[in-house]
Amino acid sequence: MKISENWLREWVNPDISSDDLVAQITMAGLEVDEVLPVASEFSGVVVGEIVSAEPHPNADKLQVCQVSDGSDVFQVVCGAPNARPGIKIPFAKIGALLGADFKIKKAKLRQVESFGMLCSASELGLSDDHDGIMELPSIAKVGENFRAFLDLDDSIIDVDLTPNRSDCLSLAGLAREVGVLNKTDVTPVDIVASIASIDDVFPVRVDAGEACSRYLGRVIRGVNVKAQSPLWMVEKLRRSGIRSIDPIVDITNYVMIELGQPMHAFDLANLSGSIVVRMATEGEKIVLLDGQKIALREDTLLIADDKAPLAIAGVMGGEGSGVNAETQDIFLESAFFAPLALAGKARSYGLHTDASHRYERGVDATLQEKAIERATALLLSIAGGQAGPVTHAVHDAFLPEAAVVTLRRKKLDQYLALSIDKDLVTDILTRLGLEMLDVTDEVWVAKSPSHRFDIAIEADLIEEVARIYGYDNLPSSMPQAAVNFTPLSEGKVAIQALRSTLVSQGYQEAVTYSFIDPNLSKQFLPNIEPVPLANPISADMGVMRPSLLPGLVKAYLYNQNRQQSRVRLFETGRRFIGSVEALADLDQQEQISGLIAGSRDSEAWYHNAEKVDFYDLKAHVEALFALNDGGQPTYERSRCEFLHPGRSADIYLDGVFVGLMGELHPQLSKVLGANQPIYVFDIALNAVLNATLPEYKAVSRFPEVRRDLALLVDRSVPVSSLEKVISEVAGDAFKGVLVFDVYQGQGIDDTKKSVALGLTWQHPSHTLSDEEVNNSVEQTVTALSEQLGAVVRG
Repeated sequence: MKISENWLREWVNPDISSDDLVAQITMAGLEVDEVLPVASEFSGVVVGEIVSAEPHPNADKLQVCQVSDGSDVFQVVCGAPNARPGIKIPFAKIGALLGADFKIKKAKLRQVESFGMLCSASELGLSDDHDGIMELPSIAKVGENFRAFLDLDDSIIDVDLTPNRSDCLSLAGLAREVGVLNKTDVTPVDIVASIASIDDVFPVRVDAGEACSRYLGRVIRGVNVKAQSPLWMVEKLRRSGIRSIDPIVDITNYVMIELGQPMHAFDLANLSGSIVVRMATEGEKIVLLDGQKIALREDTLLIADDKAPLAIAGVMGGEGSGVNAETQDIFLESAFFAPLALAGKARSYGLHTDASHRYERGVDATLQEKAIERATALLLSIAGGQAGPVTHAVHDAFLPEAAVVTLRRKKLDQYLALSIDKDLVTDILTRLGLEMLDVTDEVWVAKSPSHRFDIAIEADLIEEVARIYGYDNLPSSMPQAAVNFTPLSEGKVAIQALRSTLVSQGYQEAVTYSFIDPNLSKQFLPNIEPVPLANPISADMGVMRPSLLPGLVKAYLYNQNRQQSRVRLFETGRRFIGSVEALADLDQQEQISGLIAGSRDSEAWYHNAEKVDFYDLKAHVEALFALNDGGQPTYERSRCEFLHPGRSADIYLDGVFVGLMGELHPQLSKVLGANQPIYVFDIALNAVLNATLPEYKAVSRFPEVRRDLALLVDRSVPVSSLEKVISEVAGDAFKGVLVFDVYQGQGIDDTKKSVALGLTWQHPSHTLSDEEVNNSVEQTVTALSEQLGAVVRG
């Protein structure tokens, strides 16, 4: 919120400098973003009056003006289209400085001498308006210093408020804070109720009492919409970031900035029957003041008449009922709308207004009558007219109730680490507007003021006392706590070790969003219904991810589109599987997932740019399982719908499914726009965090014995099945099996494959005899034949 420092000091004027004031506001929790001058630097500019204006003899678009500064008359050549006799304007005399380096000098324009310059608002840094010279009101005194006349030695304070401090979205609220911080009296504007001079009223009915518990309206007839808003009002609005439009709009904006109560004025001639505050019906339409045609939803609060919607309550008025140049009679409204009823509504329609900004955060529910009386008084004095009585529509049951909060001395001292005098605490709370119901040495019982929605619990009062007492005045101390170190289990691998292993193989760790595009989720896992978000950031982040892989693939595509073809990414995080109906049972398993694509090695002259394949990925996965000997995974052909059916595998550990790996299905890759194969793995994190405690075993002094077998088996038989059978029947001295060749082709049945295996035995206590080894080989071959139909190849 932007506010003029001089305007603020009209309400409360502590004896501190501008810098100290800004620092004080910031330290009170109302952060000041920036402080800006209200106008650019200039000097030597006075209020001038054009005495005469004659066409330039040598230029069609120039005029030769005679300008008075109150003591003398100067000839000035001017090109402004609105230059004419009798108007008062900013006059930069010879020697005046505009900005840092533009000095006004005597000049000759088309052979006519000019002794100064008539200034536009943009040339003085007051606005962007450069269409003509700035016209001043008749009350301006000719010859007066222009900076003094407009009080331009002023600053604009831009305060960035947190959402809970809506009470400071007004001059009155900010002045109240400054008054409390400095123990200085605040002098608010004197608001006197206007006496009704006519009996005219317009009926009001509130059907949505829970959303609008107080609605006030007043008929004002005979207003002059073409009247000029006073310069002091225009300037104060400008310094608050609001452009002057017409006196009706200017006054409602002025009261909103001054008191914090948004208001709206309807053209009475365009209202039919009565005002009705109600919820919209699905499909109703309204054309707003900015020209947008909006289709309304059922959850939208409306101001309507008997025929049609007039405004989206608390957001923006409609074009058909707005004040225009022909308006003579108005209906002025001032209402309280419940913050929850309006929260998010403006944004859902792509709108954001000063009114919605305030209503969403909360407006004082007792402020409406003051605001309508203040606006009425300003309207009658500026635009004229006659005011009728104020119409009230109030639902007392839905008005917010003030919170009664108890503050304990023990808790206050504990949190602030010091003891503040009881009377000082009472004074702080009282000056903040709280009503003290009971005060003892050990407790304060206070009732929160209507403008402080955020005061509801004891911690709120502690924060207020600390804020006003001054954070800088609180003692600094190092926190002390007993820290119990959790012992590191030798049966677990540190997750950092997994990261280091993958990074050493060229991976980069990625962090993707936990929510993804619903369509992307369906492309990967069409049989899993993802958990939808109630209020997503955007349409492409609408559901919780059922897998980490969609996010990683999307990250790969982002890199691909930026000419990065060699990509290796991994991520650890949760995937979410379940339903909205059973959120308590939502499966949130931790996963580790990875992706590789592109060449096996970085580009170099000494090797070919070979592409990665399934076995590169398998090697990386096995490196994870190999950490601290956590277990030997086994593999089976995967039937996962988003993986290539012939280049993928499900991963098992001790017979339990723990993950999958393989090439992304070519059809899915094509749909996503990938220009090369993508290989991915997705494993339950716990499966690769297991470790086996090392056990000492003596190294055998006796030699190994190896036998090689070439077996013919059906192509459908996985090698892992052969290895499993061999491990079970090869005997106690069996040490391991190695696959050193797989052959399919000429000389072998099309349905068969040849698998060459190297089997190794070694006994810890003696040298194995040929008979022992041959018996083991025979048992192994027999078991392979019986269980898998394997035949020893001759």
